[in-house]
Amino acid sequence: MFKEAEQFLNNIPMWASKKNTLEAVRDFLGELGNPDESIKIIHIAGTNGKGSVCSYLTSILTKAGYKVSTFISPHLITTKERFLTDGEPADDTAFCQAFERVRELSSTMTARGYEPPTYFEFLFYMFMVMCALEKPDFAVLETGLGGLLDTTNVVRRPVLTVITSISMDHMQYLGDTMEKISRQKAGIIKQGVPLVYDDTCPESSRIFRERARELGCRAYPVSRNNYTLIKRHKTYTELTVKTQTGSLDIRLPSKADYQMINSTLAVTGAVTLLETGAAAIRPRHIVQGIQESFWPGRMEEVLPDVYLDGAHNQGGMEALACTIERMQKETGKQVSLMFGVVSDKEYHKMIQELCRHLDISHVTIARMDTERSAGEGELAREFKERLNCPVETFGTVREAWEHFLAAKGQGLAFCAGSLYLVGEVKALLACKC
Repeated sequence: MFKEAEQFLNNIPMWASKKNTLEAVRDFLGELGNPDESIKIIHIAGTNGKGSVCSYLTSILTKAGYKVSTFISPHLITTKERFLTDGEPADDTAFCQAFERVRELSSTMTARGYEPPTYFEFLFYMFMVMCALEKPDFAVLETGLGGLLDTTNVVRRPVLTVITSISMDHMQYLGDTMEKISRQKAGIIKQGVPLVYDDTCPESSRIFRERARELGCRAYPVSRNNYTLIKRHKTYTELTVKTQTGSLDIRLPSKADYQMINSTLAVTGAVTLLETGAAAIRPRHIVQGIQESFWPGRMEEVLPDVYLDGAHNQGGMEALACTIERMQKETGKQVSLMFGVVSDKEYHKMIQELCRHLDISHVTIARMDTERSAGEGELAREFKERLNCPVETFGTVREAWEHFLAAKGQGLAFCAGSLYLVGEVKALLACKC
């Protein structure tokens, strides 16, 4: 049954490409009994880092004894990964039960003249059905695209909103300037609801501050001044995080520099939930929650010195490149890269970021199993214009991965460019074939 349900979902774009208005989405939820109204919702938007912050907050709340449902996107291997209960993906029974309820809902509402749910809308309704069945204490809700017009923005009064780092991505939908994109992300800010936001981009921060002031929200900016690196270890990073109420020493289970600010956003959010009385979170819950969190495909070491990272836009690639550059300097090892990207991304800027920062010894280009995959030849030309090293192309991820592992030698190896690529590699590793 699960495979049939997932196939149905994957075919939705074939006949449901027009989004419902937020008013219509609200009507769909009304037909389900407005399950979001009885849950404490944490709403998270941003360009990069949303999933990581979702993971950290989910882990912290779980350690504090709460039942937590989490809605994330995209998935890497199976759609069940988008629906988490206390950090674990939905099982087949819960998935299929929610799927059938939403398929019935779709038939009912389209008969009344509404548009069929889009892929993302269908999944959002499934999450709401699961919440109605499981009755979590908290729902951690990641936006899909943007914020203001995102399907998830029908939630009326979350207990906390978080906005992670902003960069240029999805410009065809969100706007072609940082200001336009930031205003879209700021759309999740609600009257009187506390806001925690990434304060590393002055242009975005100005917009978030202004919107918070207009809506009477207490705003908590988070910048590099809010954390201090203590020491980097082989498998984790020690840092001190400064919060509204003091400071905490945490062990971050990641080598990625960009996770320091993501974890600080989550810690600040957790302390805000305590301050507002929304959750009884103690320092030990935060420390343990961060230390025991796991977010796949983000600087994930899957083999010795082989890392998968889902960086898939210019901002994400710049952050990844800074971490790789630091690791290369610390180890003195060569760096090899496996790269694949979808064609509607500004991949020339992504490649430019990698080549500007790094001394790359070998590049493997993969065509992914999606019609959106950028052509191998074009990607190879982009790299060859900037690098004087071997650049080789492969028609499948499997062929590219096998070559990539053989070519890395004793150096550091990084696979990046698309979550599609990371998902295909993880699927190969999972089946060991």
